[in-house]
Amino acid sequence: MAGEDNLTAILYKTDDIRLEQQPVPEPGADQVLLRMDSVGICGSDVHYWTHGAIGDFVVKAPMILGHEAAGVVAKVGSNVQDLKVGDKVAIEPGVPCRMCNFCKTGVYNLCVDMKFCATPPIHGNLSRYYVHAADFCYKLPSNMSMEEGALMEPLAVGVHACRRAGVSLGKRVLICGAGPIGLVNLLTARAMGASEVVITDVVDSRLEVAKSMGATHVYKVGGGKTAEEMAGDIEMLLGGNKPDVCIECSGVEASIRFGIFSTKSGGCLVLVGLGKPEVTIPIVNAAVREVDIRGIFRYANCYPTAIAMVASGKVDVKPLITHRFTLEQTLQAFETAKTGAGGAIKVMIKC
Repeated sequence: MAGEDNLTAILYKTDDIRLEQQPVPEPGADQVLLRMDSVGICGSDVHYWTHGAIGDFVVKAPMILGHEAAGVVAKVGSNVQDLKVGDKVAIEPGVPCRMCNFCKTGVYNLCVDMKFCATPPIHGNLSRYYVHAADFCYKLPSNMSMEEGALMEPLAVGVHACRRAGVSLGKRVLICGAGPIGLVNLLTARAMGASEVVITDVVDSRLEVAKSMGATHVYKVGGGKTAEEMAGDIEMLLGGNKPDVCIECSGVEASIRFGIFSTKSGGCLVLVGLGKPEVTIPIVNAAVREVDIRGIFRYANCYPTAIAMVASGKVDVKPLITHRFTLEQTLQAFETAKTGAGGAIKVMIKC
């Protein structure tokens, strides 16, 4: 496909995104070439742009951005049986080794040889054309849009978090943080049967969005109250009951403390948001009340469930998208995602 337009968004270093033409790649035997359609901007994309690193993952060489994506199959490798040219697919951006103990026991998200889009040094897919492992491309039903396909990535985080938390019929759930990840956890918790969901934030507009997307209660944190006092407020909102589950999506130390105090004895707190590498938390309070504290890392075996949730009409992810840009407007799109201008939640780029 020599000569094809393959405009690509490349991060060279902190605050330096360039749009450049790249050669159209050829798919390997087990890969497909995708004509990219929609790519959402994640907080991690913005963080690499503004800081040049996330923890141990440091941008040391030019890297193509983007990992929340959907595209159309343009060419298939010689071994590919399940996809054909023209198929619309959601792209699961992490491709594991498939050989290690983690992969073989189904927790491939923990594979130490994971190749994850737009996590240095692996390139992402914010481009016109991109190649990906065929078995990590999921065919979209005819009633799903490409934008919805791109949103399967954050929704998969919600599926994994709610599974780890044990969300099920009748559970009361507290979600800390009403950003995009908090909102997909809200959608997932309701779809999984949670009877009541309280969501917190420091921004009124985000709480209004959460209410419109199905939150039973919203709560603005802060106001000079202690974590224990705010936990008492949550209990009152739930009619004198503490939440069975807390899904912490902010990564803020004060919010983790609040989450522990809020969770009922014998309940579960799941850490989704990542902040400082070390935090001070009331660990004795959690221990003596048997509050399980669990981490999550990305997701595993969640895309089929996420797609089924949307295709069946159980979950509507479309309200998450607040802003749309073309690939040529990538810099403007990233500025909007960084500043949150105009109440931005999820910024989508059309490739």
